[in-house]
This record gives sequence, C-alpha cells and structure tokens, in this order.
Amino acid sequence: MLSFFNSSTDAKAPNFHPVSERPDLFGELETKDLEWTCAGGFATETQTFYHFLEDETMIMCQVIHSSIGSPAKSTIPTPKRRFGARIHVSNFTTPPPGLDKRSSRADQFSITCKPSTDPTYPEMYAIRANLSDDLQVSLDVLRPALVPGFKVGSGPNGGFSYFGPNKDKPEGYVVHRFWPRTVANGHFIHKGRAVEAKGVGMMVHAIQGMRPNLVATRWNFAHFQSNAYGGVSAIQMEFTTLETHGRRGPGSGGVTVNIGSLVLGGKLAAITAETKWPDEKQSDDTDIISRAVHSLLENSPGKISATIKVDVGGPTAPKGLVEKVDVLAEIPYVIKTMVNYVAGTKPYIYQWQNRVKLFVRGPDTLIPGLSNGLELEGPLYNEASFIS
Repeated sequence: MLSFFNSSTDAKAPNFHPVSERPDLFGELETKDLEWTCAGGFATETQTFYHFLEDETMIMCQVIHSSIGSPAKSTIPTPKRRFGARIHVSNFTTPPPGLDKRSSRADQFSITCKPSTDPTYPEMYAIRANLSDDLQVSLDVLRPALVPGFKVGSGPNGGFSYFGPNKDKPEGYVVHRFWPRTVANGHFIHKGRAVEAKGVGMMVHAIQGMRPNLVATRWNFAHFQSNAYGGVSAIQMEFTTLETHGRRGPGSGGVTVNIGSLVLGGKLAAITAETKWPDEKQSDDTDIISRAVHSLLENSPGKISATIKVDVGGPTAPKGLVEKVDVLAEIPYVIKTMVNYVAGTKPYIYQWQNRVKLFVRGPDTLIPGLSNGLELEGPLYNEASFIS
C-alpha cells in the first residue's frame, strides 16, 4: 500500500489559540518586537501613531505594508475639520542605511526609531512625510520612561493569537505591540500654513498574518487620553473570529479576543485580556470586555476598574462620526478581489471621536482618592470594523 499522506488531526481539536489565554499578561517590548517583518503571502503589517493635540484635533499617521502592495496612509481627522492624504509610496525599505528594522523609509516619508536625548523619554520615533504639495508632516513621538511598551505575554511569542491546530506551524496569526502613552511634538504644513502639533497619544504595531476576511468578522478599537493626574490612558483592541476557528475546530468559532491597558498617574498600571468563547455563558448580564484587573505596580497592590460609555448615535444621526472608510479602497487590488469574492460583502470601518468620561477606581497609591472612584474627562477615538 502506497500512502502519500497521513492525517491524524482531530477535527474537533482547537484550531484557534488566543493571546488572551496567556497566563502572563504583561510582556515588556524588546527591540525585535517593533521590527518590520515584511512577511510574504497575504500578510498585512501596520504601524499607527494616534495623537490628540492640545485642541483635541486628532492626528493619525499610519503605514500599511503588504508584500502585494505597499501603500502608506496619513490622515489628520477631527469632528470639526478634516484633511489628509492616502498615498501609495515608492521604494519602501527597511531598515534604512545605518538603522535597524524598527525604522523604515520610502520616497515620500521616513520613520526613524532612535534613543531620545531626554532620559525621561528614553526612545522615540521621528516621522517626516511629504504627502503632497499641500501637506507635509514633521512629528517626534516619545515614550515616557514610566510607561514601557507592552505585548500580551512575554517572550518571542508574546502578542500572538494563532490560527490552525498547530501553533508551531500556524495557518495564520494576529499580533499587536503597543506604546500605550506617548508625547508628540512637531508641526504639519497644510496649504503653506504651519500648524503646531503637540499632544499625547499612543502607537501600535500590528500584523495580520493571513487574508483579512479570514482573520475576523469584526474589530473594535478604543483609545482614550487625559493629562489629568500626570497622565491617563485607556486602550482596548478586540476582534471576533469566523465560525471556522474555535476551540473545537471548524464550526466552533465566533471567539472574541479583547486586550487592553491602563496608564494611571503617568505609569503603566494594568494590562487586561479576556476570551469570550461562543459556547460559554458570561458570569453576569453585561458585556464583559476585560476582567484582568490587578495592578502591575508592586507599590500599588489591589484591583483597578475603568469604564467608558460613549453614544455614537445611529446611521441617520451619528455622533462624532469622523469617517466611514471603504476597506476595499484601502488595500491592494489582489487582496481586494479575494476579500470581495470570498466574503461577498463590502467591509467598512466606522471611526468616531467624542469627548467622554472615564470612571476609574483603584489603589490610592496610584492617584489620591482613586479608591472612591474618579471621573476623568478626555477625548476618545474609537473604531468599529465589519468585515463579513
């Protein structure tokens, strides 16, 4: 008998391994974690800088890389006014000469990761972009020393959710690495007028290691910043898998993975993560999105909770809607054709910005009075992506 292959894979075995099941939530970023991988196939890699300026205008600078096409996108949206540019760049390369792979450049931009001369901000990105005759950007993004970059889970596999029965040879993956609190200084020039760009925000480096329509049916992202009490940041990133990937193989999917972080008093205080399995009931009546609530700081033991409620209105009367993005218009043609054919839908990303209140409770050693609960006001940027 001649056998060309032998498969003993259990059809009911787990074929999705979420990062939110990691027992070690906090993994401090290493240099390699922020390097561009430029993976082949249908992998899409992004580096995104979100910042609220002093007047709460939001500036977003994003580079999207795919082996099938390498567009760069930079937008500067605000509920009251918006201008920006989305361009396909030429001659993208990483690393640029004399730098490591955390940095990249093309004919239209350069993003350089390097040490800062200020010890309170040990590392930084210098962003320089000439996006059009009407728009140029010069921005320095610095990470505070007391707010380390993080991934969920330590080591080289930290941050990864794996698709497929074998994590060592996955069918695909998703990974996120964060700077949860950053300070930005610089300016942009719009139609010959220089505008100061000074504010606070975050950075995320993310990779989808398979076709986007196979990764998730939907995504949610929220980003809150406040300068109160030395600096407050609240971030959440969530995605829900297709039915194809779950803990009992094909048909057991619809798994929701949620990760996040809290910066309180200018320090990284908590990393949060939760997996919502479709066959598992929640322990209460609310939509729990992250339940890991212990403080990371040794001198501030105890539990931390943080809640934001935002009303974004409805389709006919939205509140704070910045943009409705046609996903297929933003990705390379080959991926676009595949997504449209397989998903049979036209995916969109809805983007909002609103001023909200963050209610926080935790140890008084973090912020005086925190045990009684504090209500902090600030801008919230959030996205909802519907893929299929």
